[in-house]
Order: sequence, then C-alpha cells, then structure tokens
Amino acid sequence: MRLAEIIELRPVPAAGLLATLTRRCPLSCAHCSTSSGPRGEDTPAAALRRFVGGFTAGDRPEVLMLTGGEPLLRPALVGDLAELAASAGTRTSVLSGMFFATEGPVPDRIMRALRHVAHFSASIDVFHEREVPRAASFRAVHHIMDSGIDVSFHVVGNSVDDPYLADITASIRAEFRDQAAVLVNHVRQVGRAAGWAAARTVPLRGAGEQALEWARDGAGEGAAAEGWPAPCAMAAWPVVAFDGTVAACCNQRVVDARPLPEHLRLGHIAVDDWPRIRRRCQESPVLRTIRTAGVGSCASCRTLARRPVALAAAERTGSRPAAGAMDELGARLQRDAGAAALLRRYGSERYAPLVMLDGRESGRETGCATGRDAGCGTGRDVGPETGRDAGCGTGRDVGPETGREAGCGTGREAGCGSSRDAGPGTGREAGCETSRDAGGEPGRETGDEPSRRAGSADTHAPACGRQGGREGGRESGRESGREYEEGGGPA
Repeated sequence: MRLAEIIELRPVPAAGLLATLTRRCPLSCAHCSTSSGPRGEDTPAAALRRFVGGFTAGDRPEVLMLTGGEPLLRPALVGDLAELAASAGTRTSVLSGMFFATEGPVPDRIMRALRHVAHFSASIDVFHEREVPRAASFRAVHHIMDSGIDVSFHVVGNSVDDPYLADITASIRAEFRDQAAVLVNHVRQVGRAAGWAAARTVPLRGAGEQALEWARDGAGEGAAAEGWPAPCAMAAWPVVAFDGTVAACCNQRVVDARPLPEHLRLGHIAVDDWPRIRRRCQESPVLRTIRTAGVGSCASCRTLARRPVALAAAERTGSRPAAGAMDELGARLQRDAGAAALLRRYGSERYAPLVMLDGRESGRETGCATGRDAGCGTGRDVGPETGRDAGCGTGRDVGPETGREAGCGTGREAGCGSSRDAGPGTGREAGCETSRDAGGEPGRETGDEPSRRAGSADTHAPACGRQGGREGGRESGRESGREYEEGGGPA
C-alpha cells in the first residue's frame, strides 16, 4: 500500500483510524509533538485488541495507522492488531522513529511485528539523525522493503527553505531510486517543540454558500480576525489517544486535552465499538460543518463550546438534509484531487509532489509538479512540468470537472488524481499521537520492549493503510513535530 493512497483517503470520514499504542520512546528528539519519553503511558492492549477485533468485512476502516511514541516498542501488539485488521480487510500502516536501526540487521521481533503490515513509514530528519544515523535508517528500510512491504519517509524541517530538506529528500530519492514516497512537513509549536517552533496556519478555500451562512450565523465570533472559515479534512479520521479516548481530530492539543472538547469526543475503546465510533464520526452535525465549512482555525474549533452561538450554528448547519450529501461530495472531490493536492494544503507545498514517488511508470505520468518545486532536480522523475500547467496541480486551478477534460480529475484518464489508478497518497500528520503507561516490561502478553534511552521519538500520523506487499496505496499519518495549522494534522 503506497503512501499516496493513504493520504488520498484522509479527507474521507471514517476511512481510516489512527491508533496511539504508547507514549514511550527511547529517542529524545527536540521536535517531538507529543513529548514522548521513556516512562510514557501505554494504551491498554486488551482494549485495543477488542476494538480492532470488532472490524468486519462490511464495517471497517480502509486503513489502520499505528503510531506513538514509538509503536514498535510493543512489537507483539503491532503484529496482533495488523493481523486482526487484515482478517477484516483493513490495511495497516506503521510509523516508526527507527530506534532499532542502530542494532545492525533489523531484529527478528520487528520483522515478525510487520508480517501483516501493508505500509511502513520511517521518520528521518535532522533531529532523528542525531540519534539514528541516516545510513542505519536507510539500511533498515531497505531490509523492510525487500520483505515486500511498501515504504515511505516522513521528513520534518524548520521551514520550506531549510537546506536540510533539500539534502535529505535528494538523498532518499537517490538511495531508493524513487521507489519510496516522501511526506515533508515543518516543525510546529506543539509538544516538546512548543518552546521554539513557530506555528503556521495554512489558509484553505471556503465552501460556498454553506461557509457563508456558517460565518453569518456565528462563526464570526472569533473567525473575523483569523480569516474566512475553511473546510478541515483533519476532522475525518477517529484518533485513539493514549488512554483509549477516541478523538475526532489529530491535533495534538486535542488528543492530549482532558477533558476532551465534547464536540470532538467520539467515545472510548473500552466501551464503544468501531460501528458506533464510525457513525458518530460520519453523522455528527458539528463535525460535518467543520469538514465542509470550517470554523476559522484549530484554536476556534477547540474552543467552540465556549461560544454557544457558534456551536448552535454549527449544529444547525450540519443537521440540514443536504449536510450529509455535502460532506460526502467534499470528501470525494478532495480524494479525486489527489494526495499532492492535500499536502499542498496541510504539508509542505514545495515538496508535496514527492508523495507520488513509487518507482512505477505511472508516477512519471501523473503531471503533478516539477522537481524544481519539490527540490528534486529537473522533475523528469516526478512528472511533466507543473501539475497546474498539465491540468493537474491542486485541483483548485482546473476543478474536478475540467480536470477530467484535461486528463486529470480522478486519475483514471491520466494516471493522476485518485491513487486507485496512479497510487498517490495522503498523510498526517494525518497520523497522530502516542500513548503511555508506566513501565515497559518485555513480555509476550503485551509485546512491550524496554526503553533503552532517555528521550522521545515522534508520533502521528497522518496523518494512514496497509495491504500485504507493495500495492497501490497511500498513507496519512500523523507524526512527531508535524501538526496542521497550529498543530493539528495528515498524515
């Protein structure tokens, strides 16, 4: 399953589930969005197994994204959840900080954990490289790829002009001959990075009449100073937090908040099953309004309950007969626009085309951005000229209808758009957080591994999917140090 496929699913309500396995991590990366450490909490293993075991062929998420902390500190649990998910037809993706790469060959316990995983994503950036050398990470990822699992990299930089981003993306492309997709994001002001990383809000376009009415009816209480309300794709996938609480958003401040804002709380894995969580995610009037019209910013969304007029307007707008259809249409249009289009909004716009890399012939025919924009040379490897010139780009330039006439649209005509045909994908920060629980004893029952070094790794992301070997797919995920807007985020 390719990263692009996962990312394309990211705007689709309940198409994926982000699950935090632990808040523990043996690394101590300065940019960690979750402040994970050696004594973080573990999400209850029995509850996770029961919840994922409730997936059925007729009612399941397309993608299960496992994150942390460092999820592979619980290898047996990773393996069990991936196997349970696969039995229902759900594909699993794992995001790791690669702590095990320094041990030489990939340990057997790690490879056993990945047997039923369809996608593996490695975090690599200037922060991780201080603890896990680049060569060691590359060697381990090669080994995982050779086992038949599709792989990608999640990369973080200080800004779009960070020279490290140009260096690491070029290095990955050369080392893996464009067979590994790359999701690039920037450090955000959240978690351990909050002391020095500046937040950045990515403005999105409004949603026509519905956005206008929503702004008129109450969003304006806090939205005027923040700009026009914009649809939020990050309120589409449920997120299992460290304590089993299920949030409707992967923004780290939301995932870590207790109590969780009621309009963003979907339930708890100890008492709720997947069908109930899915229905709440898809049918909540407030979430429908957030996904189709927006509420101004992540901060406005988190504090919506403090503004009764705005909350009532969101409830009223999302309860109307056409609201469900609008939600579905918005998700379909975003999915058809493709993974790179989503990452231009939620990730690093310059490097968004790198999510399309997969080493296949179709990747060179997608027409989705020049290598120059992505810091990748001539662009011959990624696609012809810019997507905008080729009738592709973000989809905002040509629109879903004209995109089909220009050979773009869903990707069925031009091998672009939908990853079903071309294999683009999505991402998290799509991925989201971590979990915790004192301890970390080794043992078959929980599969925990003792943490070996003080510090923390990364998390998320989406922010999401898996399917056995290397098959068309994409990933979202959420991951350390990358949060959309002021800290939420694709993966």
